[in-house]
Order: sequence, then C-alpha cells, then structure tokens
Amino acid sequence: MTMSKEDARTVPPRQADGGVTVTPAVGLTDVSVRFRGRDRDVTAVHGVSLDVKPGEFVAIVGPSGCGKSTLLKLVAGLLSPSAGDVRVGGEQVKGPRHDIGYVFQRAALLEWRSARRNILLQAEIRKMAAAEARERADALIRMTGLSGFEDAYPHELSGGMQQRVALCRALLHEPPVLLMDEPFGALDALTREQMNMELNRIWRETGTTVLLVTHSISEAVYLADRVVVMSPRPGTITEIIEVGLPAEREYSETLGRPEFHAAATHIRDLLGAVSAHD
Repeated sequence: MTMSKEDARTVPPRQADGGVTVTPAVGLTDVSVRFRGRDRDVTAVHGVSLDVKPGEFVAIVGPSGCGKSTLLKLVAGLLSPSAGDVRVGGEQVKGPRHDIGYVFQRAALLEWRSARRNILLQAEIRKMAAAEARERADALIRMTGLSGFEDAYPHELSGGMQQRVALCRALLHEPPVLLMDEPFGALDALTREQMNMELNRIWRETGTTVLLVTHSISEAVYLADRVVVMSPRPGTITEIIEVGLPAEREYSETLGRPEFHAAATHIRDLLGAVSAHD
C-alpha cells in the first residue's frame, strides 16, 4: 500500500485512557543515529522509542555521551535520524522546526543588547508583529521575575538572571514544545534550586510540553512527570520512571516526600547498574 504525502506527514493519534485520542507532542519511533568517523561509524543512539504527551514534562538522564543531547537535536530538526521516525505534533520532522523553543546550558546572550532586546531577538528572527512581541516579552519578564532589569546588559546580570532571559527568549513565540539541554548546569547550587522552582511554576502556568536533559537526578525527579534513563553509548532507553508527584512542587517539601526518594533511589540504582556494565 502506497501512502500519500498527507498520510506520511501526519501520524494517526494514539489511543489514550478512557478512549480519548491524543496525538503525542513529541514522538520518537525506533530512532537510531549513526555518525561516520574517520576510522569507523559510531552509533550514538539505537532503537529509541518515546511518546511525550501534550503538556507533559519529561527529563532524560544518563551517562555522558549516551545521546541525550542528540535526542533533543532530532526533535528540533537540527539532526536527521539514520533510522526511525521523529514527529512533533504528529508531523514528521524533516528539518529545523520553527515551533520549538530551545534553551542551552549557556544563555548565549548578545552582550551589546539589553535583556529585553535579547528576548526580542526571537521576534526579529521570526518576523513577529512588533507590538505583540513587545507585550509578550514584557509579560515573560514579569513572569520570570526580571522586572526592573529589562534594560540591563548581560554583564550586569547574574548567571541565573541570564538564564531567565534565555528562557524568556525561547518562550517568546509560545512554542508548544520547549527543549532544555542542561540549562542550569553552570549555575551554583542555590541558584539552580531557585531556577528549578521557577521552571516548575512557568511550566504549570504556560502548559508547554518540556523535554529536559540533565545530569542531576534530583533535578530530573523534582521537575518531571516521567524520567527517561539512558544506557551508555549506543544510547538506548533502560527504563522510564513515573515520578508520581503533584504538579505543584514546593522545593524542600518535595525533596522530603517518599515518592521523591523512591524515584531518585531507583534512578541512581539504574545508572549505577548501567555504569557497572559499561
């Protein structure tokens, strides 16, 4: 049977509990990525399948080099799979996506632009209406606690504030999917905790689907609905853990809950086991 272009582009929605059909916000089906090296080919990820529901927060953890960031690049359309299928909102990813927000480990702000103008760079690139973009930027500035620092330059902002600016920039065009690659890895412990709480609040307020890569088990469990544990290269999914915590999470109280300790301990045991067999 030959599929039409329309059929090939849009995947049928999956059946959800209660008989309601829900198209995954992000869908990876049997995805593998191989890179051609000078002496041999290297398989970064192999046979990865994952569905992320709309509005869900999913964290990915695993050893260095297991392909966590590679998965984000696949979803963003910055990298093509060697095998398998990648979809966003049911549409096959065939190139860079314009409906994705991306936050990296470093804020990568332009030093000659103020905080607000760094956020509005997104609008200039996407040719958004100026008045609408300005209104949206100001709302995000208020949401992330940057009020009063709109005209500050990057060198006048702390690391945490710079990452807030980067987060605002990524959310300016109201993307349905936000990709975050170790966004708080360079921050000190206290600032990282504060940013975790801020991100939880922003996620609840915006309803954005979030896919987060992190090396921190506690960060993954605190923030996510589910945590994907990856094996060493070639990266495969070892297990997906349902965290079982309420969406609204006060930091200290959450870290003391038995569900948090159970999930964190299980993930730590899994990573210890895969490392022992590396």
